Amino acid sequence: MIKDLDTVVLTEDLPEHGLKRGDLGTVVLIHAAAGYEIEFMTLDGQTLTVVSLFPHQVRPVRRREIAQARAVA
Repeated sequence: MIKDLDTVVLTEDLPEHGLKRGDLGTVVLIHAAAGYEIEFMTLDGQTLTVVSLFPHQVRPVRRREIAQARAVA
């Protein structure tokens, strides 16, 4: 179950937002009508975007996963 302030993993590319499958975001709001507001940030704390997503577009972080860095435009 995904909760407020959980870190989640994007399950599909969102090129219109410069996001790629596997990017990590933080849940900032859970919508009553099934969905989430997710904030995506750089590793130095700059917000890239806040996006409304459906449940199938994100998943919880799983055990034994490792984060990976990539540059954004």
